[in-house]
Amino acid sequence: MQAKGEVVQLHEDAGHPRDFRTLYEDEHRRLFQTLYFVTGDRHDAADLMHDAFLKVWERWDSIGEIRDVHAYLFKVAVNGGRMRARTARRAAARRIPLGVVRDPFDEVELREDVRQMLLELTPRQRAALLLLDLYDYGSEEAARMMGIRPSTVRALATQGRAVLRMSGGPRG
Repeated sequence: MQAKGEVVQLHEDAGHPRDFRTLYEDEHRRLFQTLYFVTGDRHDAADLMHDAFLKVWERWDSIGEIRDVHAYLFKVAVNGGRMRARTARRAAARRIPLGVVRDPFDEVELREDVRQMLLELTPRQRAALLLLDLYDYGSEEAARMMGIRPSTVRALATQGRAVLRMSGGPRG
């Protein structure tokens, strides 16, 4: 790193700017415009631009090893934007548990509603639906338990779901 106000000189024959100030003056407007187009936000674009220039400044002593400083600057800025977006997506994907207060009366009402809907089914439809959907038995096992064919179990469950849909019950 260089002292404040000190101008870092580079070899002109490498195709690089002579100093950091020249690079900044040549590239900051174009980089900002590109990042503004990418992010759609002036503040985010400015932050990414400054971060990119900071990374170039941190590597300024070894800048001769970079083939195209201008391309490197844009790549660092665009990658910074991608990393921020990825971090934001991860944070949004995390669910923050909220202190949900359950009303025990709501549960009682829900149970009663489910019971009433199940009573609208025939006993065989109810048995088939519960064995397949609630207890996750296959149609072969449910058929053995009910003493009927697997195709009959599937038909009864389909009929039961249709009755529940008509009564406004859960989709399934």
